[in-house]
Amino acid sequence: MCYIGITKDNIDDNHICCAIGAKQYDGAVNEKKRWLKARMDEGLVFYRLNARAKVFIEYIPAAHAWAPINAPNFMYINCLWVSGRYKNNGHAKRLLDKCIEDAKARGMDGIVHIAGKKKLPYLSDKQFFEHMGFTLLDEAGPYFQLMALTWNDVAVPPAFKNQVKSDSGNEKGIVIYHTAQCPFAVGMLKDLQELTEKKGIQFQSIRFSSKEEARQSPAIWTTFSVFFDGNFVTHEIMSVNKFEKLLNRLLLA
Repeated sequence: MCYIGITKDNIDDNHICCAIGAKQYDGAVNEKKRWLKARMDEGLVFYRLNARAKVFIEYIPAAHAWAPINAPNFMYINCLWVSGRYKNNGHAKRLLDKCIEDAKARGMDGIVHIAGKKKLPYLSDKQFFEHMGFTLLDEAGPYFQLMALTWNDVAVPPAFKNQVKSDSGNEKGIVIYHTAQCPFAVGMLKDLQELTEKKGIQFQSIRFSSKEEARQSPAIWTTFSVFFDGNFVTHEIMSVNKFEKLLNRLLLA
């Protein structure tokens, strides 16, 4: 199988796997590409199968990760995605091997990634990472787990930042924290806002525009996280219909 690296020089002429099928969000896809370009100066790598498929890995030195973690001298995997008929063909291992090779070449101590305690949309299956030698180093409610592969025994263990384990916030109504990293997240916001406000619920979207903001986030999954009355609800990017059912449950609780 042939893989290619997406760079600032070729990104405009190539698809980014996560945006396949997101034609209705063309503006958001372009935002994602601009976001990637800016991160490439910080060491981000986007490496994908040379096919029109959702088979790719996106990683960056953890010091530049848009996530509330402490992981000095580790590589952070933003996303490892193998979908559909491409599953169970060794792609995930080959993509992860690329990241390991790169991290070791840069003199890093290991790799860190956020997974789910159980199978959930948009979160990696922790069983694959356990199979690849990753161990659980930290947890934060309700289901986030910080997994790490370490080849330096004296490395500082990665951990979630304290603020994601603190009490709930004071914001009322729906607050969605997000970045430009996911075109689906950006594309859905207007529809979700209109629905929420129709139900008489306050709505606020907070977009992180820098890694410093994201690293101080109360949300672990900074790509897209929904809070209601200051409490975390979900990281899942939902359709309008599914989000309406969620709002109805929250109003009845």
